[in-house]
Amino acid sequence: MSRYVKFTHERTGAEIAPSDQLAELNECRRKLHGLHLIGVDSNGIGFGNLSVRDGATCNFHITGSATGGLAELTLGDCVRVVAYDFEQNWVRYEGAAIPSSESLTHAAIYESDPMASAVIHCHDSVLWARLLGRVSTTAQAAAYGRPEMAYEIIRLFDVGDVRTRKIFVMAGHEGGIVTFGENFEHAFDILTRERSGSSTLN
Repeated sequence: MSRYVKFTHERTGAEIAPSDQLAELNECRRKLHGLHLIGVDSNGIGFGNLSVRDGATCNFHITGSATGGLAELTLGDCVRVVAYDFEQNWVRYEGAAIPSSESLTHAAIYESDPMASAVIHCHDSVLWARLLGRVSTTAQAAAYGRPEMAYEIIRLFDVGDVRTRKIFVMAGHEGGIVTFGENFEHAFDILTRERSGSSTLN
């Protein structure tokens, strides 16, 4: 198991096939990588991940664990999550890689918002500090990649404006910012507006 992955995972043995969705994921990821919003930190630890919903289900394709430093992903660097259980802290998947440590985070978004079809989790310490507590923010105690984070995201959908703003920050995961939308263009535009300071913060 990857040292970054905090859940139990089970591979079905099936491989994933090329798709337009994965091509769009890679296109968006190239832009994020070029902006250093996805990459590797000074300790050599990769950060950032993307996912795309697979049709009308809560199944989704997601980038693999520890792939942040790769400029370009292949099929072997992505997986398809086909089942998960927050309480059991468990994921079943197809593909050759190990699912991103944030797989349960992405699952919580897709489960909470049927309109969400693409999710971006990136790192920007400056923007994170500016947005902390000013947009929907997870509890400090909720660690990334754990069921507590998934439950915290579900809570934000119930009590906050994350459903309309389509962005939240992770208080307990410095630099961690998540945007989502009906496609990657939408999710990337939300992030770009926030970084440019053109959105209105309450």
